[in-house]
Amino acid sequence: MVEILGNIHSIESCGTVDGPGIRFVVFLQGCPLRCLYCHNPDTWEIKENQRMSADEILQQYDGVKEFCHGGITVTGGEPLLQMDFVTDLFKKAHQKGIHTALDTSGLLFNKDATDKMDALLEFTDLVLLDIKHIDDDEHKKLTKHSNKTILDFAQYLSQIKKPMWVRHVVVPGITFNEKYLAKLGEFLATLHNVVALDVLPYHDMAIPKYQNLGIPYPLLGVSPLTKEQALSARKIILDAYKHARNNMNATHSL
Repeated sequence: MVEILGNIHSIESCGTVDGPGIRFVVFLQGCPLRCLYCHNPDTWEIKENQRMSADEILQQYDGVKEFCHGGITVTGGEPLLQMDFVTDLFKKAHQKGIHTALDTSGLLFNKDATDKMDALLEFTDLVLLDIKHIDDDEHKKLTKHSNKTILDFAQYLSQIKKPMWVRHVVVPGITFNEKYLAKLGEFLATLHNVVALDVLPYHDMAIPKYQNLGIPYPLLGVSPLTKEQALSARKIILDAYKHARNNMNATHSL
């Protein structure tokens, strides 16, 4: 049997922002999106980096498992570019009783061909879904891609009752917009599997990384979002979510 190798960008032990608890985070190389606020542009290119097997990853995890009690998160880049590897890793992690989380944009989901996705989700305890922008036209401006398959993926996860943690980066002048935030809340209200919502304030700490890579920073001059603005954005989303849910419940009771 041929061993499946993952193309690994980097590994972080004791991650605290990539799922519940303190986690062992595996960053994969390669991403089709070009988000204007991306803080990992070094993961974009689908080039060969460090090749590792699932067993090698789990051996590293075993060395720090006393600290990474939350489990393993695979992120990127875009993990769905290496679906076979992630499935192998998560299957073996489950055999060891390790909680698994998949951090993805969902861009590569195909609702008409879900076999490989279903095989991965069988061993995925939690999906961290990054919804970049709720408006399709604005999503294309932000990422160079449509959001249609991403929203399809969210609805599919709801249909199969797979727990989902929604992450949304709020950027001044782009997603920090009451209309779009409310629209996101209304969309989330149609789902039945959302266990958490992360509203992530935009920051510009990646500027030196872009400079080192010789890539122009797309949002130069855009101020980081303040904590107060992030709390305001979260409130708009949740208020719209609750209002939509109340309306749906009232309709169902008629």
